Amino acid sequence: MSKKAPLFLGLTAAGGVGYYLYSAGGNPTAAEKKFESDVHKASAEVKSHLPGRTPDAQNKGAQVGAKFDDAVAGADKKFSATKSNVEAYAKDAKAEALKKVDAFDKTVEKEAAKAKSGISSWFGGK
Repeated sequence: MSKKAPLFLGLTAAGGVGYYLYSAGGNPTAAEKKFESDVHKASAEVKSHLPGRTPDAQNKGAQVGAKFDDAVAGADKKFSATKSNVEAYAKDAKAEALKKVDAFDKTVEKEAAKAKSGISSWFGGK
């Protein structure tokens, strides 16, 4: 099939040239103008079907942009609230952990003092 592709393309091009020359009565300038006109019409037809080409497309785009901005602002607001809640929880957890560490430290010091006095008493100390 790939060997025949240039042949098909050449025949198609020759057919197109023949069509435009025949419809223009053999005048190459008129055939060229007709071809350009048809290309312009086809281009305009394709462009008219593309999204965003309607008059209210800008308005719809602005509405979508506003909705997106509102969604981003809402998410940012929720994130800020959650962040402050997490920071407060972390601060409370840190304070509670420090209290537990201090209590454990005091207990260890008290027990170490008892053990030290117990060992010292074996050797005639206090």
